[in-house]
Order: sequence, then C-alpha cells, then structure tokens
Amino acid sequence: MGILLFIIFVAIPVIEIAIFIQVGGLIGVPATIAIVLGTALLGASLLRVQGLQTWRRAEAAMRRGEPPVAEMLDGVFLFIAALLMVTPGLFTDCVGVVLLIPPFRRAAGRYAAARLSQGVSFQFRAGGMSGGSGPKPPQGGGPVIEGEAEEIGEESDRPSRPSDSPWRH
Repeated sequence: MGILLFIIFVAIPVIEIAIFIQVGGLIGVPATIAIVLGTALLGASLLRVQGLQTWRRAEAAMRRGEPPVAEMLDGVFLFIAALLMVTPGLFTDCVGVVLLIPPFRRAAGRYAAARLSQGVSFQFRAGGMSGGSGPKPPQGGGPVIEGEAEEIGEESDRPSRPSDSPWRH
C-alpha cells in the first residue's frame, strides 16, 4: 500500500512535470495546454458514449438472467479513465485514452479480476441483514446439507403486527 501511495503522490507528478517540460519545449506552452484541454474533452465525450453502451450491455445481461460482471468491470475502468483524463497531465491522459480502448480495458479487467480472485473467498449466510451478529456457521470440514424451506400454516396463525413496511403484505 505504501508503494502505491508513493507512486500516486510522488512518481506520477514527477513524470507529468518531466513530460510537460519536454513537450512544452518542443511545441510550446499554448499547444501543450491545448492538448491537455483537448484530451479532457475527448475523454469526457468518449466516456459518455462508451458508458451508455456499457450500461445497455449490463441491462441486456440482467434481462438474460446473467450477472453483468464484465460490464461492471468495464464501468469501473471507464470511471478510472475519466478520472485520469480530467486530471491535468499528459501521462495520465495517455493512460486514460488507453483505458478507453475496449480491448485494452477488457484485458485490464481480466487481469484485475484474476488478481482479486486469488485471495478472495465468499461465504453466504442466511439470516437477513443482522450485521453479522447471528450465529456463526461451524468451522471445519463438516458435511454440507442443502435443502429447501417451506412456510407451513395459515396467515391467521401469526401474531398480528401493523403492516407499515412495504415488504409485508
């Protein structure tokens, strides 16, 4: 984590300053500023178009009953690209433009997903939204028993409560 913060707050600004000096010396200050502003506008317009396309693909995946994982990763990397494009600098603009190119963005998404899934384990528990204060499942390699639950009885068997929740009927 410390190396990441060093890169973000020290290395990237130093790289940006060096590139500004080089490019400004070659083409001049006004042209350099125009490039930075132009890439910010270009990035914003491309983000809008590709963001809408990603949103539509995510909706289509959900209508098919599929989880929109690839679309969500696309959305995350589009957001990162937008942040990089809005940040003044030529290096961050270049990285942002690369993330706007779908094949590179998808490759970055696959890499990130593979890295994130290496040390992640998922646990699903029943019991609603108790915040984890319910009974914990036993630790160990015991048997897994799958089953279904069915509520038995009439509505009149339950104690009456005021129905102020939209989830009760």
